Amino acid sequence: MDTSKVLHMNGGLGNNSYARNSSIQKNVISMTKLMIEEAVMNLCSQTTHATLVVADLGCSSGPNTLYTVTEIVRAVENLCKVTGHRPPEYQVFLNDLPGNDFNTLFRMLPDFQEKYPKSEERPRCFFSGVPGSFYGRLFPCNSLHFVHSACSLHWLSKVPKHIENNERNICTARTSPPNVLEAYHEQFHEDFTMFLDCRAAEIVSGGSMVLTIAGRRSNDQYSNGCCYVWELLAMALQEMVSEGLIEEKKLFDFNVPGYTPTLEEVKSKIENQGSFSISNLVVLEVNWGAYDSKINSGVSSEGEGGINVVKCVRAAVEQILLHHFGDGIVEGCFDRYKKLFVDRVSKEEKVFTDVCVSLIRK
Repeated sequence: MDTSKVLHMNGGLGNNSYARNSSIQKNVISMTKLMIEEAVMNLCSQTTHATLVVADLGCSSGPNTLYTVTEIVRAVENLCKVTGHRPPEYQVFLNDLPGNDFNTLFRMLPDFQEKYPKSEERPRCFFSGVPGSFYGRLFPCNSLHFVHSACSLHWLSKVPKHIENNERNICTARTSPPNVLEAYHEQFHEDFTMFLDCRAAEIVSGGSMVLTIAGRRSNDQYSNGCCYVWELLAMALQEMVSEGLIEEKKLFDFNVPGYTPTLEEVKSKIENQGSFSISNLVVLEVNWGAYDSKINSGVSSEGEGGINVVKCVRAAVEQILLHHFGDGIVEGCFDRYKKLFVDRVSKEEKVFTDVCVSLIRK
């Protein structure tokens, strides 16, 4: 699987789109609002910028991207009011893989301007789309002031090599052999180090970066919600194999390019790479069991949380499933997945873990 060509969230604004099924990710971004504000204020208090260059990496195509940009701009504008400095212009780069639905994202830009009353001078924001993998260079040297990435760096650049013995699992799981766990860890180490190397070249000295990564608290690689998200999806696919709807070899050959690191792993990789100092590093827990009547109705709040997660997972991985298995299995797979997940809701702690870090370029 060429991840750079296959991996992208469901586009558009339909029922299964990422734009309509990313409330969990928005909750994550909301929880990092203060960290983003602190990073931006520290950046702008050191020196004034005629143009502040911002990049959102792994932006996808929903409203979360513009929510993040709004918070960044608001923090700068508020600081300028306090200091009396003239607000900068903003060059905002929106990055994701080439398959991302940039058209839907760009159609949302006029709404961004409407967030500011016409009676006020609106910030001058200039947007550009940048297709490409953030595991490579995307921008010229010393060109960025602030980089943000949320809920993206748990996606690896590729499925690790030599994990053929993972068999019925589709990621790290309780039954994964030790070599599989090590292969996923090594791939994360390689990818995250490359990410830091590239950003070190692109961010100016004193520039800031805030990253939020789906992670875990324990060193046990299958210890948190993200793991059983994949385990239950594997179970749904296994049911379809037993019913003759999917070839067993097809399932054996399928693995998800995802890894959830611990806070200690993230810290270690940053310190070893050496280009950034850590100004803040925390673990967040995001409750996914909350009821949201705007999305679904007619089910209990507990079941609602599970259904919301299923919709979120489908928006994120449907394209990978389509590429590997074809379009004939998607509805049946997620019907089974929903039943398995809602059943699990009452038996598991309803949280996902995220590692959030604020960095300063040395």
